[in-house]
Amino acid sequence: MFAAIAAIAIVVGIVNALSGAQDAAWRGDTADLGQRLFWEMTSIIVILALVPILMLSVRYVRGTTGLARRIGIGAAALLAFSALHIAGMVSLRKLLLWLAGNRYDFHFSLTSVLYEFRKDAVTALLIGATLWLLESRRELRKAAQESLSIPAIPQEQPSSPDLIWLRDGTSRIRVRPREILWVASAGNYIEYCLADGTQHLIRGTLAATEGELARFAIVRVHRTRLANLDRVSGIEFKPSGDFELTFDDGRTLGGSRRYRSAVASLGGRTAPA
Repeated sequence: MFAAIAAIAIVVGIVNALSGAQDAAWRGDTADLGQRLFWEMTSIIVILALVPILMLSVRYVRGTTGLARRIGIGAAALLAFSALHIAGMVSLRKLLLWLAGNRYDFHFSLTSVLYEFRKDAVTALLIGATLWLLESRRELRKAAQESLSIPAIPQEQPSSPDLIWLRDGTSRIRVRPREILWVASAGNYIEYCLADGTQHLIRGTLAATEGELARFAIVRVHRTRLANLDRVSGIEFKPSGDFELTFDDGRTLGGSRRYRSAVASLGGRTAPA
């Protein structure tokens, strides 16, 4: 993966240097292809050194729920990437030219920083998108391998209507539906929030989970959430039509007016002890 990114980056750098030299020749300026290649390659070397940071950022974003948190992490990673790229590129050029008996002046200013940041933003987004696709492929391959290597639960094992099995990576977790407070969609995963405060991130879709848990009074209350009505101790309806559920442990969960009918019967329900 790294070799592929490096090869593409080097080819792009060479093309940029050739295009810049050709443009300069057409304008009647000095082409100086060697200097342009030096600028491009020193920039690319630093970018390649920062690829691991982008990889970690992509993996962290993929494992994080909530759009706002994902945007925040992405923005922080982009700013860090650009700052490190500019600092590393300038330092590398100064060092190499100093060793060659010359000097390099970055002409630091807000304009030059913004100019570099624009290029860094495009570079980081392109590399990040590539890493995201590669991570998705890796996870799909891993899931396929796990499905083939993990033996199925023996059919003769007695099943209980009061227990369900959650597959968490290479292990299976047995959970009582009574212990589930809510289930939320988290990208390609489903997050189970239990009464004891633990959370389990399971690969799957909310639609499929909804069908499996409906018999336990765990119903959809929002486009991205299911709630266990048997654990609800209170409900507050908002003027907008949305509502807020309060569970018997004090935690709350918002619901959408689109699914208000799902909780319409709560007025006559009492949460079991």
